[in-house]
Amino acid sequence: MNDEHGNSLDERADAHLDEQVSDGAEVLGAVLAVLKTFVVYPSLHAAVAHALWIAHTHMMEIWESTPRIMFVSPEPESGKSRALEITEMLVPRPIEAVNVSAAYLFRSVASEDGPPTLLLDEADTVFDVRAKQHEDVRGFINIGHRRGGKYCRCAVHGKAIVLEEYPAFAAVAIAGLGAMPQTITSRSIVVRMRRRAPDEVVQPYRRRMYVAAGTRLRDQLSTWADACMYAGMHPANELPEGIEDRAADSWESLIAIADAAGGDWPRLAREAAVSLVRESRDSSASLGVRLLADVRTAFANHEAMLTAELLAALNSMEESPWGDMKGRELGDRVLARMLKQYQIKSRSVRSSISGKAAKGYRREDLHDSWARYLPPVGDQS
Repeated sequence: MNDEHGNSLDERADAHLDEQVSDGAEVLGAVLAVLKTFVVYPSLHAAVAHALWIAHTHMMEIWESTPRIMFVSPEPESGKSRALEITEMLVPRPIEAVNVSAAYLFRSVASEDGPPTLLLDEADTVFDVRAKQHEDVRGFINIGHRRGGKYCRCAVHGKAIVLEEYPAFAAVAIAGLGAMPQTITSRSIVVRMRRRAPDEVVQPYRRRMYVAAGTRLRDQLSTWADACMYAGMHPANELPEGIEDRAADSWESLIAIADAAGGDWPRLAREAAVSLVRESRDSSASLGVRLLADVRTAFANHEAMLTAELLAALNSMEESPWGDMKGRELGDRVLARMLKQYQIKSRSVRSSISGKAAKGYRREDLHDSWARYLPPVGDQS
């Protein structure tokens, strides 16, 4: 089986894994090439982010925060587990786990050998809202996003109750089906995997065949990372416009690595950051924010709309959920309840559409929430 250049995929992977490189751009280029040999990504931006995330695990001593990388898909057999398998070959002290316990996590992170890189597969079974027994795991992964985060517990030693603290700061990669908890998603670089199309070709992966060469590439990446840390590299301060708050925490280390590598990597990293952050925001917006956006669309240039007029507009939007809310259309009570959480209430208005007077909403009462929760009109970044 050949790639688009007529090269054997076996030969292509072997060449990337056996290549002796020390320059930062070349090292990251080799990592990226290996990832793309075995994994079909939804975009080049996703593959770039994965390569940079792998590099950041080799420099954990200098980061104040560590992004989680999350591979999610709506259906099985979409390459999520394969992405973790290739990650395992290239990161320091990897631990692959399924249905892991909090006790195992905090003890492994507190190891004298240094914190591991945690690779958590089938995370949907852990983070399902019905899996209440895993609340400690969720909490551990959340607090371990930032240096200094600790897992605290009470332990009984004989008759004494002792307070114990364990460090939680560690790199974590997650793979799972469906939606993940927003608290973890907001701390993650999210890669939305898709089932491979018939014309998308990847090389079959057998760990025993590639682990030795993968270890060599991992060691080359580690050597370059050590040189960067010795030279005093630190998280990036200048980030692309719109990369702020939690997104800035996630991308500051990855963009610093790209800047240190040089070549095309500074551009590739910034383009990936902007694209993936925008995609994550679009897909993770709450139902309330979706309602605010659709209300703004329905209002267009109107100053006031009756409740009935607004509901008719919302329920006719084919790509929105309002026409089928648990088997029925959105009604006035549910609309009022959802808008009330944004301090928006209906009142007597005269419609600028029909001229009729009745209960409804005015633009001036909605404008503040639109400005706070939605991007400006025409700006989807």
